[in-house]
Amino acid sequence: MNILTNLISKASPRLPVIDRPKKRVRGVELKNEAEIATMRQAARIVATVLKEISERVKPGMTTADLDAYAEQRIRALGATPSFKGYHGFPGSICACINDEVVHGIPRRRKVIRAGDVLKVDTGAYYEGFHGDSCITIGIGQLQPTAQKLVQAAEAALYAGIAQVKPGNSLLDIAGAIEDSVQASGFSVVEEFTGHGVGRNLHEPPSVFNFRTRQLPNVKLQAGMTLAIEPILNAGSKHTKTLSDRWTVVTVDRSLSAQFEHTVLVTESGYEILSDRMLVE
Repeated sequence: MNILTNLISKASPRLPVIDRPKKRVRGVELKNEAEIATMRQAARIVATVLKEISERVKPGMTTADLDAYAEQRIRALGATPSFKGYHGFPGSICACINDEVVHGIPRRRKVIRAGDVLKVDTGAYYEGFHGDSCITIGIGQLQPTAQKLVQAAEAALYAGIAQVKPGNSLLDIAGAIEDSVQASGFSVVEEFTGHGVGRNLHEPPSVFNFRTRQLPNVKLQAGMTLAIEPILNAGSKHTKTLSDRWTVVTVDRSLSAQFEHTVLVTESGYEILSDRMLVE
């Protein structure tokens, strides 16, 4: 989930205060082995739900149908939906179709149709920690531009993830994503960023998808957990928020695609905690 570029965590569920100091690097919390194990399970729950949705969604379903399924499965797997109630958001998933960029509210009247570009973003809160991930699903046969956009968004995510290792920085991630997007011919949305994730759904640092000096360029260290989430538009990079105060759309009605993973910085590189390929 991507709540603008400012990190607001006060509404996120929290564990009781632990009677020991947390190790931090420039405000970014480093997780220990036990915390990582819990986050691995939270992210695995998210990966499981997204994989199941990708296999079950079909034309004629509504985004409310997907939301109900996601909430039921998250709870059945021993977690609670991270998004539901977060700053008042009403759903367990963000569901965006075509020109909708982020924060789409699941609705009964929002019917999924063949040819749609569907984004499903969800999170799970498990034993004090969150997992967060997003996928873009092509419903049936996509038009060539739409198919290329989806592929480019996923490629940009993995270009950024490839830069995750101790000693590299947030700008290494941002630069790799920006270069990948530019090579594809699409635009990267600059109004929203990735973020740290852990005890809170949104934690420091902001993980930009383009080169910027807006925030300190944090060096990566083992134990950091990041939600990396590039968003690509087929046309203009600019967006606007609808009257529901949640749903963000492209200003020119062009298509939008997004992929996100929860990623751990390890001693030698990275681990994708929300990897759907690991779900049986």
